[in-house]
Amino acid sequence: MSQEKFDAIVVGAGPSGNAAAYTLARKGLNVLQLERGEYPGSKNVQGAILYAKALEEIIPDFRESAPLERHIIEQRLWMLDDSSYVGMHYRSEDFNEDRPSRYTILRAQFDKWFSQQVRDAGAVLLCETTVTELLRDESGRVIGVATDRDNGTVYADVVILAEGVNGLVGRRSKLREELQPESVALAVKEMHFLPKDVIDARFNLKGGEGVVIEGMGTITEGMTGTAFIYTNNESLSVGIGCLVSDLAQTGRSPAGLLEAFKNHPSVKPLLAGSEIKEYAAHLIPEGGLKAMPELFGDGWIVVGDAGHFVNAVHREGSNLAMTTGRLAAETVADLKQRGVPCSKANLRAYTKRLEDCFVMKDMKKYKDIPSFLHGNRHLFDLYPRLVSKAAQNWFRVDGKDKLTKEKEILTSFRKGRTLSGLLGDAFKMARAWR
Repeated sequence: MSQEKFDAIVVGAGPSGNAAAYTLARKGLNVLQLERGEYPGSKNVQGAILYAKALEEIIPDFRESAPLERHIIEQRLWMLDDSSYVGMHYRSEDFNEDRPSRYTILRAQFDKWFSQQVRDAGAVLLCETTVTELLRDESGRVIGVATDRDNGTVYADVVILAEGVNGLVGRRSKLREELQPESVALAVKEMHFLPKDVIDARFNLKGGEGVVIEGMGTITEGMTGTAFIYTNNESLSVGIGCLVSDLAQTGRSPAGLLEAFKNHPSVKPLLAGSEIKEYAAHLIPEGGLKAMPELFGDGWIVVGDAGHFVNAVHREGSNLAMTTGRLAAETVADLKQRGVPCSKANLRAYTKRLEDCFVMKDMKKYKDIPSFLHGNRHLFDLYPRLVSKAAQNWFRVDGKDKLTKEKEILTSFRKGRTLSGLLGDAFKMARAWR
């Protein structure tokens, strides 16, 4: 490997790493990007949501060339019990706009496209290259990286860690602690292929329209987690994820949970006749603000999943990844332009940029949600059953008067959770949501 010194080294070629490398290269910096996979996107699970605003801030005309699947016009939120669901749907023709705000994508294809934009901007990409450790000078300042290549040391003024949730380089370099099982979820996903016209008919779609379904309830057997279905052009991304700590405690298999979700009466008809061509698993940081590692130091900065930048409540990740990558790059570029070093004191400007945009505002808003959900398992078991039973009682026309039905519904909730329990849950949720 060349001993040339770079302005910046970016470790990782996912959304956050590509956003950082592209932004740096466009600003004229000499950038090296290192990716341990065979190619960008090779390690990623297919099927995801792209939030357009975050990418527009980086590549305004991305819609002209990016491999997009469908733009989302409908969001469905399901609370499931064993045989039914109570849901909230929002569908709007306003989402059929010239510049839609959300798309489904296939990550392998999208990451390849994004990486090409990075290289076209002037960055150097090396794949199948694993960073083994950070290099430091006698003062402890990070001055580059060591890799598994022959003569694999390379130097830079700053290293941007966009290495994903595992944060292997950061852990080896003592920049962060080991992952905690209660702060990370294990998600499994399958790709179910169907003809486009079949997907259109089943989800009431036309053209490039798409639907997102997100569900919680008894499908996770009391564990903290959610399931989802995303519509792509000729496939459905179907998955489920739960906290690693819950899976370890219960001994449940993610693959078994996914199989049960696929066979739920509300889901099975949507998948009928599909051909499964891919299965993969992926860790997702779910701990929020309280699980964040240190985000910067002398000569280094952390972005994306490596910094636990995921909004688990709204299922947002790619927008935070790309935004943190861009903001980190803008911070570095500003320091380079001013001719000042990428010291810990100077890189503190990164957190100011995070504070000034939606990223830290949302992370702070939901900082207590992970612990609230993890400490109230009945939200994923008892409440879905009670809500479903109440809905079925209310909508069933069986000769009972409505006042009697109201009393039966209230009684079922009081017996299931008690009045003090209901009030306590409402109070704790309100505090966590503030």
